[in-house]
Amino acid sequence: MCFTNDQRPPDPPRSSEVGEHGSLELSAADGNRFSAYNAVPVTRRGASLVLLPDIRGMHPYYTDLALSFAHAGVDVIALDPYGRSAGTGPRSEDFEFMPHAKALQPAHVLADSNAAAARLRERSDDPVFTLGFCKFGAESWRLSATDLGAAGCIGFYGMPAGVLQEIPAMTSPLLVLAAGADQATPPEGNEAFDRALTEAGKEHEFVMYEGAPHSFFDRSFGDWTTVCEDAWARMLGFIDRNR
Repeated sequence: MCFTNDQRPPDPPRSSEVGEHGSLELSAADGNRFSAYNAVPVTRRGASLVLLPDIRGMHPYYTDLALSFAHAGVDVIALDPYGRSAGTGPRSEDFEFMPHAKALQPAHVLADSNAAAARLRERSDDPVFTLGFCKFGAESWRLSATDLGAAGCIGFYGMPAGVLQEIPAMTSPLLVLAAGADQATPPEGNEAFDRALTEAGKEHEFVMYEGAPHSFFDRSFGDWTTVCEDAWARMLGFIDRNR
């Protein structure tokens, strides 16, 4: 769906070298054991991040993105959301993700995110943010309405229709990064989400990248260099303002 395993993220503005990094396994409070990836900056920005993947689950793009955030000074744990149904093995390009995506519940995402956030909080008192893509862009926004205690929740080209009912309970600021030519979520759906958040008085930032396709930050970032640079600036600015 979103991209192949040979894709790499656009480079961030660098402010740190990467210290400790590598794969690990974590346990959620409900007993789930899941794969994750750890990337710790040498020079801390003052923020930590729970990184959720796209619908295909954890694969090399997200370990590279974790390292990119560490280069920007952000302490990261990227998690695989399908440990309950698919185990802790690697997610290859032919991984049949859809049955696992259908089986996943918001409570599962919250449990795993709490486990990742707890590990980050063991390392520092830095505020914890969330970031997700595609299906998990919306799941990242949903975490604003939970007990995770996120300082802010960021989502790329998520599908807001599924989280509209959560808006009244949202307490963490949101950053909504939308693709103007997204075939999965038309601009009207994103604009309706922006209006609903505004009408509910929820703190948020909404950015629509006109003409950009779904997955512009990964599969086609080479064609959208200026947009990707702006997205990095928006994310890091959002983190700095809310940490």
